[in-house]
Amino acid sequence: MPTVRFYASARAAAGVPEEDVPTGTLEELLVDLSERHGDRLALVLKVSSLLLDGVSCQDLSTVVGEKSTVDVLPPFAGG
Repeated sequence: MPTVRFYASARAAAGVPEEDVPTGTLEELLVDLSERHGDRLALVLKVSSLLLDGVSCQDLSTVVGEKSTVDVLPPFAGG
């Protein structure tokens, strides 16, 4: 199963630092996570950047492999 790692406000909204999820597209993964964790995480996911195996990925039709890692990176503030 792929692993999703949450950072900053995504971690706070999900209530866990990471979790295993079913394979599918990034879009399916985001829907699944929103249904599991509710509106708070859904809002964070809408503005987050996604890294698929360490590479930025904006194409939500991309299939997430069995051993892949998806990092959810919400916008960060500071300098």
